[in-house]
Amino acid sequence: MSNIKTTAKALETVEPLGKRVLIRKDEDKKTTKTGIHLPDKIEIPTLTGRVVSVSTEVASDLNYPIEQYDRVLFNPKEAVPVDFEGDNRLFVVPVENIVAVFRKA
Repeated sequence: MSNIKTTAKALETVEPLGKRVLIRKDEDKKTTKTGIHLPDKIEIPTLTGRVVSVSTEVASDLNYPIEQYDRVLFNPKEAVPVDFEGDNRLFVVPVENIVAVFRKA
């Protein structure tokens, strides 16, 4: 018998609780609509992102038609940044702060 130790790292996830969702914020725009490239210090802040995870409470509430992978417009005022593996674009957002969901017709 071999004496090989297998150490499997448990995969860590972030699960929002209550009426919250986890959103990965889109990259800030570095060019304007007319194609002007902005310096690194000047960026147009974006308020859009993709839903990474939805809390159980939101998923079961028919008043919130928000699902994983939806692209949403959100108010970042009460968004809580999540420092998860060096990714600074993850935010836990109260569902009330999601103001629109982008859908294809």
